Amino acid sequence: MTDAYLALGANLGEPLPTLRWAVLQLRALGEVAAVSRLYYSAPVGGTPGQPIYLNAALLLRTAWAAPALLGALHDLEAQAGRQRRERWEARVLDLDLILYGEQISEAPALRLPHPLAWDRAFVLAPLADLDPELRHPVTGETVAAALARVGTAGLHATDLALT
Repeated sequence: MTDAYLALGANLGEPLPTLRWAVLQLRALGEVAAVSRLYYSAPVGGTPGQPIYLNAALLLRTAWAAPALLGALHDLEAQAGRQRRERWEARVLDLDLILYGEQISEAPALRLPHPLAWDRAFVLAPLADLDPELRHPVTGETVAAALARVGTAGLHATDLALT
């Protein structure tokens, strides 16, 4: 089994029920070992005027290989109604593979660790809920240190739960 850290987000349709649905579906891919709090965040990039996002992180212990897991995540996004038209567009569901054990990959189809994760508060704050001492496998920077570096402006924890 490999520890895979996932980032979950949504800002179209009904984000909370969609994210709860995603967590249930992820149980078919392994053991959902931990789920973060939910956070509201402003959109980053994309077209102006997008709705705010609801974000979380999840630790999945899985036997799936990283490429197959990423494919399954994309399948779940499609089942939820996501259409990939342009980068950083609003989305019904976004499931990102942030870390897959200590694996490092520069392949265009599977970059690990996720290349933007350690610079985005909406990924780091939920990851910090799971393990603030989790380290980037290349730089060694912890999630807590990265979150202190990037700050939490525009990020708000909620009392909502995914499970």
